[in-house]
Amino acid sequence: MKLASLWLIFFIGLSLAANPSRLASSRLKQSVVPPRQWKKHSLPPPDSRIELRIGLVQPQIHVLENHIQEISDPDHERYGKHLSKSEVEDLVAPSEHSLELVNAWIDSHGIEDASIIRTPAQDWIIVDLEVSLAEKMLDTTYHVWQHDDGEFIVRTSSYSLPEHLVDHIDLIQPTTMFSRFSNMRTTLYKANELAFDRYQTNTGHTNDSEDLTPSLDTQPDCNHTVTLKCIQTLYNTAGYTPDGRSRNSIGITGYLQQYANQEDLRLFFADQKSGVFNNVSFNVVLVNDGTNNQSSQRAGDEANLDVQFALGLSYPTPGTFYSTGGNPPFIPDSNTPSNTNEPYAKWLDYILSQDDPPLTISTSYGDHEQTVPEDYARRTCSRFMELGARGVTLTFSSGDDGVGDGEANPKYQTCFKNDGKNETRFLPVFPSSCPYVTSVGGTRGIPEEAVFFSGGGFSDYFARPWYQTEAVNGYLDKLGEHTYAGLFNRYARTSMFPFAYPDVSAQGVNFRVFIGGKPFLVSGTSASSPTFAGIVALLNDARLEAGLPALGFLNPLLYKRGAEAFNDITIGHNPGCGTSGFNATEGWDPISGLGTPDFEKLKEEVLRCP
Repeated sequence: MKLASLWLIFFIGLSLAANPSRLASSRLKQSVVPPRQWKKHSLPPPDSRIELRIGLVQPQIHVLENHIQEISDPDHERYGKHLSKSEVEDLVAPSEHSLELVNAWIDSHGIEDASIIRTPAQDWIIVDLEVSLAEKMLDTTYHVWQHDDGEFIVRTSSYSLPEHLVDHIDLIQPTTMFSRFSNMRTTLYKANELAFDRYQTNTGHTNDSEDLTPSLDTQPDCNHTVTLKCIQTLYNTAGYTPDGRSRNSIGITGYLQQYANQEDLRLFFADQKSGVFNNVSFNVVLVNDGTNNQSSQRAGDEANLDVQFALGLSYPTPGTFYSTGGNPPFIPDSNTPSNTNEPYAKWLDYILSQDDPPLTISTSYGDHEQTVPEDYARRTCSRFMELGARGVTLTFSSGDDGVGDGEANPKYQTCFKNDGKNETRFLPVFPSSCPYVTSVGGTRGIPEEAVFFSGGGFSDYFARPWYQTEAVNGYLDKLGEHTYAGLFNRYARTSMFPFAYPDVSAQGVNFRVFIGGKPFLVSGTSASSPTFAGIVALLNDARLEAGLPALGFLNPLLYKRGAEAFNDITIGHNPGCGTSGFNATEGWDPISGLGTPDFEKLKEEVLRCP
C-alpha cells in the first residue's frame, strides 16, 4: 500500500474519532402517515431554514408525576404545597450524560453557539439551521406539503438518529408534525344587526338609522345574548367582588396575529360593567417577536372575546394578554424562511421561564390529536404538568367539531384514522386530551343544554388518570359495550383506559363582544374556556384572601370533591363523523363534563381544602 494511502486512512480515523456521531449507524426514530388533507408539493428552497426542537429524555419525570398527584389531591396532606420553579426544573432536567452526547452531536455538525437556545432546565435544545443540514443530521428528506385549503408547510414523514443517541433523545420537531394550531370559534356576526331584526319584529319600527345597540339594562335575555350579567347570575358569582389587592392574576394566550384591543375592552366594560370602565386595561406581553397592533381594523375576534369575558368576570384581578408571534405564511417558490415555528411551544418556553406566571391561564386553540405525533403530545402535556405543579390552573376549549368533524350526515363525514387504512374514527382534540389541563365544553340557553358543537371524547394517547375513574366508568356503563364500537378509544392499547374530556362546561353561544368598536355575537368553546377561567380566578381570590395557596392543577379537586357544585347538564349531543355523537346524561359525560359551575358552592368547597 502506498504511503499516501496510509496517511489518508490515518487522517480519516482521526476525523471519525473526533466526530463520534459519524461512527454510529442510524436508527429510525419516527415514521408517520401524513394526514389525508396534506399532499407532497415540492422540495423546499435550498436556503430555507428550520428551527429544530430537540427534546432530551427526562429520567425523573415520573417523580414530578408523583408530586403533582399528591399536591393536587384535596385529601392528601401535601395538598396545595406547590413546587418552586427550580424544584420543577431539577425534576425535568436530562442527565449529564445525555447532555454531553447530544451536545457533541450538535458540535460535530459545525453548528455555532449563536444558533442554539437551551431552556432553563436544558430539557430542550433549540437549533436554527438550514434544512439541508437538518436533513443530514436526521437522515431524511424534507418536502413542502400543501393542505387542501392551500396552506404550505415544510415537513418530513420520517427521521432517524445515530444509534447511540436514540435512548437520550425523546423527539425532534418539526419533522413529522402536521398539526395546525387554530382557534375554537364557530360563528361571528354583528350584535346590533340581530338586535335590529328583533326590534323590528317586536315593535314594527323600520328606521334602520336608529341606534339599536342594546344597553346594559335593555339587553335581550340570556337565551339570545350572553353578557357578563347573564354569566354572573347563571353561575352564581353576582354577589362576589374580588379584593384586587392579593397576588391573584389571570392570563390569556393569543396566537396567529390575534390582537386584543384596549379600547374595545373599555367599550365592553362601559356596556356591561357600569362605573368601572375609565381605567380598565390589561398588560400585554410579547413572546417570540409578537406584536401589539392596537388599530381597530386589527382587533381580533378571538383575542377580544377571551380578554373581555375573562377579565370582565374576574375584575379587578390583574390580567395579561400574551401576544405570541410565529406561523408566518410560507411561499414555496420564495426565499423567505419556512413557517416551521411552533408558536405554542414558544409560549411554553417563555411562560415556564417566568418566576411568577399568572395563576389562571385560558387558551382557546388546538387541533385534532392525531395530527400531533404522540411523543410530542406527551412532552407538551408534561410541560402543562410543570405549570400545574407550580400552582397554575390551565383551561382549554374542548373544540367546536363535536366528536370529530361536526357532521352527522355519513355522506359528508371526514373522520379517518391517520394510519393510511381509511378507517372511520372519532377525532379527539389536543391539548384538551391532556390529563393536566381543565378542558371546557360548551352549553347554551336557559335551562342549559349541551351545545351541538361542543368537543368531547376519549384520547388515543393518554391514560385515564386516577381522579376520573369513577365518573367516566359510570358513563361508559350507561353507554353500553356496543354503542360506537370501534369509533372511539374505549380500552386503548395495552389495556390502557383512555383519558376522557371535557372536564367541565360553560356557556358558549352568542357572547356579546366588542370588536373594532362595534358589538358582535361570537359562539364557540372559545367563549367557554375564558368564562370558566374567570370563575377559577374568583376561586383563587377567595383562597388567597383566606391565606390559602392558589388552586393549581384543578381536576382532582373537581372530580373528587366538586361534582356536587356543578349544574348537571342532561340534554344535548355532539354530532360528528357521521353519527349523533355522545349524549349529555346524568353525571359526567363527554360533551358537558361534570357540568357548569355554581361559584358559591365551589367557593365553599375550595375553602375547606387546606
